[in-house]
Amino acid sequence: MSNTDGLTLLKKGERNYPTKPDASIFETFKNSNPQRDYWITFETDEFTSLCPITGQPDFARITIEYIPDQLCVESKSLKLFLFSFRNEGSFYEDVTNRIYTDLFNLLKPRQLIVVGDFTARGGIRSRVRVDSSDQRSV
Repeated sequence: MSNTDGLTLLKKGERNYPTKPDASIFETFKNSNPQRDYWITFETDEFTSLCPITGQPDFARITIEYIPDQLCVESKSLKLFLFSFRNEGSFYEDVTNRIYTDLFNLLKPRQLIVVGDFTARGGIRSRVRVDSSDQRSV
């Protein structure tokens, strides 16, 4: 079986963008080097969501870094997932933790870090960081 079997979004002019966050949009492929630890990093400066109080747009740089175990996330499906927050009213902390949780549950990576660097509101920048190495067992 090829690493690309089951990928449906690549090379398609997808115009049916998701309207709300849904982890089912993700597509994955097998890690072809599970014997070694290596980092995969995704960054976007084009992340937007809505303030749940004012409805005003929030802008952020989202950085996702992970060490894969058995699966890797396909980048176009990740892009569509991140795009789906565009009309979602959520606080910065909720957005960043939702991205982390959905990716962690999907990939079960050896390590995962998600950082949301949100542009200034009222003169204050916000940065939310979730790191699997910081998580406590509950």
